[in-house]
Amino acid sequence: MKSKFILILAIVMGIMTTFLFFNYMKKFDTEMAISESMIDIVVAKEKIVANTKLHANLLEVRSVPEKGVHPQAIKEMSELEGLYVTSPIEAGEAILEHRVQSAIEENLFVSRKVSEGHRAVSIGVDFVQSVSTLIEPEDYVDVVFSEVVSTNPTTIQTEQILSRVRVLAVGTKMVPKTDESEEYVEYTSVTLELKPEDAVTVINASERGNIQFTLNSKVATK
Repeated sequence: MKSKFILILAIVMGIMTTFLFFNYMKKFDTEMAISESMIDIVVAKEKIVANTKLHANLLEVRSVPEKGVHPQAIKEMSELEGLYVTSPIEAGEAILEHRVQSAIEENLFVSRKVSEGHRAVSIGVDFVQSVSTLIEPEDYVDVVFSEVVSTNPTTIQTEQILSRVRVLAVGTKMVPKTDESEEYVEYTSVTLELKPEDAVTVINASERGNIQFTLNSKVATK
């Protein structure tokens, strides 16, 4: 009888101990959750490949424990709009400052300026061909070709072979002038952005005769 009473008492005490321990741990977890500060950071919504221009559809804001946040983590999505990714970023990965760069920095790499489906082609120019070296990166030009079609008498044929072609670079300069006080640099080549078939046309023309550019206006017209 006595042993039965002790067994029942032990079971009751065990249940009470378990109940008290469970309540304590629940309270402890709640207090820990409250005391742990959270912070919003910007992460990749999906995998982003290198050289991608960022926009809101590729990003999302996620709350994470502040203690584990990298010092360079971007916290505002607006800070990333229009920037470029320098290396692949996996889905859910935090966007860090050193993994993105501005459009101006991006333009320093001519291969990243070339639009999809186009090629960069450099053409040698002199002072006259380059419109007195007044052509700047991001200008648009027409390509005019002249060749001798007869020598007796001398007959030269001239035609415009391409219209409104984007200029990627002049010499090694790949960004437009931003300040009138910027030092002038003379150049002897103009790099154009062309479709592959147009690139062949221009290269062939440069071998056969003379290439000259005419500069398009940047003034908007109705």
